[in-house]
Amino acid sequence: MGILEVKDVGKRFGGLKALSDVTLSVAENSCHAIIGPNGAGKSTLLNCLVGKLIPDTGSVMFQGQSVLGRSPHEINQMGISRVFQTPEIFGDLTVFENMMIPLFAKRDGAYRLHAIETVMNEKSLIEEAEKMLDEVNMLDKRHMHSASMSRGDKRRLEMAMCLVQSPRLLLLDEPTAGMARADTNNTIDLLKQIKDERDITIAIIEHDMHVVFSLADRITVLAQGTPLVEDAPENIKGHPKVQEAYLGEAH
Repeated sequence: MGILEVKDVGKRFGGLKALSDVTLSVAENSCHAIIGPNGAGKSTLLNCLVGKLIPDTGSVMFQGQSVLGRSPHEINQMGISRVFQTPEIFGDLTVFENMMIPLFAKRDGAYRLHAIETVMNEKSLIEEAEKMLDEVNMLDKRHMHSASMSRGDKRRLEMAMCLVQSPRLLLLDEPTAGMARADTNNTIDLLKQIKDERDITIAIIEHDMHVVFSLADRITVLAQGTPLVEDAPENIKGHPKVQEAYLGEAH
């Protein structure tokens, strides 16, 4: 049994079949990539995992507990954090102020942006925020307003905001989308560091095959909402079903 078990998940939007009989198992402390052409159902599946959508059929189990019917906040409290395709940070706050928000939520059970000033001088939270920023090499940018940062740094900050909540499963929705190659490579290095140094499992949706084959221990390929194949990376590139669907050679 994996840390995340998806079984026979289906989802329709009116007459459109977005997912059909999707089954996959994500092993603990691994990096599992979910790939496929546009419209394959990747984001729909991810939204089912984090409570934004409820599947019409099937089950989603995390550490033996169902996530279905739970709110995104409840799922986050279970130990699942998500990094969105567009970084979700507060541009009018500094890097350090952004870090204090999830720490406040972790302690008090809810995000309260208006209460940020009440915790800015709490020593234990300050030390935890600084430790996390140092881990992702952003401590020297703690006073920067996040709106002025590069997309790569915004992504790094968003990951830090997730990691400071000590998740067991980190879900990444195209974390390198729109990045320059240097920022992409820095993100790959950061994710390798996170995987090596933390007791954490990563599931990633990504179009950039350089990222996928640099990180993944296992890959599930979707096409038209249905799994084509699940295998180790070295067996995916040359798989005839995958090549027929879209992939070709990794670059």
